[in-house]
Amino acid sequence: MLRVLLRKCFYCSKIHERGIAIRSFYSTQGPAKVEIECGGERNLEISTGRLARLADGAAVARLGATSVMTTVVSKGKPTAQNFLPLTVDYRQKAAAAGRIPTNYLRRELGATEREILVGRMIDRSLRPLFSKGYNVETGINCNLMSVDGVHDPEVLSINAASAALSLSDVPWGPPVGAVRLGFINGQTVLNPTRRELTRSELNLVVAGTKDGLATMLEGEAKCLDHHTFLNAIKLGLEHCAKIAERIENLAQEAGKPKRELVGAEVNSAQDTELSSLVDTLCSAQLRSLYTDHSLDKLTRDQRMFKIRDDMVNQIRSIKPEVDGSLLGDLFSSLSKDIVRNLIFEENLRVDGRSTTDIRPISCDVNLHSPLHGSALFQRGQTQVLCTVALDSLQSSMKLDPITAITGGVKEKNFMLHYEFPGYATGDLGRGGSRREMGHGALAEKALKQVLPGGTQFTIRLTSEVLESNGSSSMASICGGSLALLDAGIPLSEMASGVAMGLVTRDGEKRILTDIMGMEDFLGDMDFKFSATRSGVCALQADVKLPGISLDVIEQAVEGGVEANHRILDVMSNCIHTPREHKECWPVTRKLEVPPHKRGKFLGQAGLNVRRITQETGVQIYPESEGVWQMFAPNPESMSEAESIIEDLLTEEKVPELEFGGIYTGKVTEILDRGIMIQLHEQMSPVLLHNSQLSPRKIQHPSVLGLKVGQDLQVKYYGRDPATGQMRLSRKALAISSAAAVKNLQNSAKR
Repeated sequence: MLRVLLRKCFYCSKIHERGIAIRSFYSTQGPAKVEIECGGERNLEISTGRLARLADGAAVARLGATSVMTTVVSKGKPTAQNFLPLTVDYRQKAAAAGRIPTNYLRRELGATEREILVGRMIDRSLRPLFSKGYNVETGINCNLMSVDGVHDPEVLSINAASAALSLSDVPWGPPVGAVRLGFINGQTVLNPTRRELTRSELNLVVAGTKDGLATMLEGEAKCLDHHTFLNAIKLGLEHCAKIAERIENLAQEAGKPKRELVGAEVNSAQDTELSSLVDTLCSAQLRSLYTDHSLDKLTRDQRMFKIRDDMVNQIRSIKPEVDGSLLGDLFSSLSKDIVRNLIFEENLRVDGRSTTDIRPISCDVNLHSPLHGSALFQRGQTQVLCTVALDSLQSSMKLDPITAITGGVKEKNFMLHYEFPGYATGDLGRGGSRREMGHGALAEKALKQVLPGGTQFTIRLTSEVLESNGSSSMASICGGSLALLDAGIPLSEMASGVAMGLVTRDGEKRILTDIMGMEDFLGDMDFKFSATRSGVCALQADVKLPGISLDVIEQAVEGGVEANHRILDVMSNCIHTPREHKECWPVTRKLEVPPHKRGKFLGQAGLNVRRITQETGVQIYPESEGVWQMFAPNPESMSEAESIIEDLLTEEKVPELEFGGIYTGKVTEILDRGIMIQLHEQMSPVLLHNSQLSPRKIQHPSVLGLKVGQDLQVKYYGRDPATGQMRLSRKALAISSAAAVKNLQNSAKR
């Protein structure tokens, strides 16, 4: 014990001697905060210096009673490749809403779809602003601390992440601000509440710097006019600039000095020499390759990689110490310069198109007769197969409680699942990445705007990418529209999508229409834009520059509108109205059952309903009091189920009993206290007590020689006013004159 105490005292003395080292990673500054006007009745509050002080940067953003804490940690050695390993983890804690998770373990498990999509949105807002050459592993954690169900935690997370990075020593900047925009009753609304969003024609998130440059755009609109859409973006960038400026003031007050980029000397003599050598070996070959417009994607890629590999082998034979990843980066930089020079100088792209041309399009529908709806859409070397499956409303997707609180939607009856297998690019792999989830969500947002309200089916649209050379998510929107019409879904309009690109050189800018994979990789922007003939449906901008101006956004939107109109012209030649009939389509019916027949319809413990489902495949669900919804996979199954139900509910006419009448019944059971007698097939057996069997007192019916199945005449005395049971007597026949004997067994049947 003494040895342990001495060791502790030794370490404590060393820590006191090195107090400066402690302050380098533990902020000793007091709490600081700023308040920012952001529309509505409450201000946005961003604070730091109180929570998570061991992180490189931490900030808490609060709006109303919704609060998000974001932390930043960046450590380790820089990666060899020219890529920033950034991870954004957004978590919706159930405790933030006063809930307990409903899974088996009653705790948060893996990331939900909503958390992944928000994390991707935060990533796109921040990634373009990291310093060039900074490749240290960086993690951003956004924890939902409290949620009031009114204000948006997703936009708060972007603002909190921007503040945390600005306060940290990570070389990142300038700060960004983020807002959400709605359009209600002809007015653009800043940061609408959850209830307001349900009435809004627009749901758009904008992230931008204090200079009015956008780093991220993502949203959906109910076929909103593109001029109104652009005005909303302009308003959003103005308020983003105000938020970014206040975050910058907070960083100046409480932030840490930025760390230096170790080992990232720009324009060093070695890099310049290697760049010149790569240019000499590859420039002429690459220019010849990129001007051969007869090549397809695979052939072009194979020849390009061969040029790169030959160059790496030649240089490393002379200079074995040179890193191969550095040569690969220089090769990519040279390819980028050659592609851009061709566009700016000759207005020609790698595949021979001009900046406004669209790749050749072909489409087909009704590919397989058993499918409810199907379509094949091909644009260039991007090919997408879309299929539609219709099911009952009970098959809708139930969302978790926190997503329902923050998003305002409890269940979805339209789902789009996007699949990108490895063979789509000639590679191995099974798919299932976060990228697929994001692309599917974007296509779902676009098609959701043209679906009819109050549909009687749950719709699952599957988009499988069979070939990919760029814009596969936008091709999913085009193919999805065709498949939905082939499935007989009455869309308000056909929707299409196109990816717009951007290349820059020495301050010049060119917008590209319908970019392919190479232009996405070598370009500066991937601007995914979906629209109908009347307006905008969805938008997602992936920017590689430290922001794009409003002028670039306007050119991309205008070009996207024109391109979508041309795409819709081609799609309309294939199908433009909903298909009217298919033998394989499911059928729904509403069934109303009178109260006195519900027992026969359901059966004991629902046995009849289960039997109908097992025999016919028809699903039956209660909709309201006395009303059931029937869903059949095809019309034949529905007819069979309706026939079974009709047989169940058809009943023979039960004659009314006359008071004082004498009726013949059948003994069904002998009990100690009497016998059970049935007067009619459609009547339940009734107890005839021992006291009413004979004029003399008896203790058991057996003394009268009665047997099961024996016919017996009884007299009817109405129903008991207390219990409602029939009152019958055999004793009365022996002590009173007999009335007209009637036999109910001969009653007419309906």
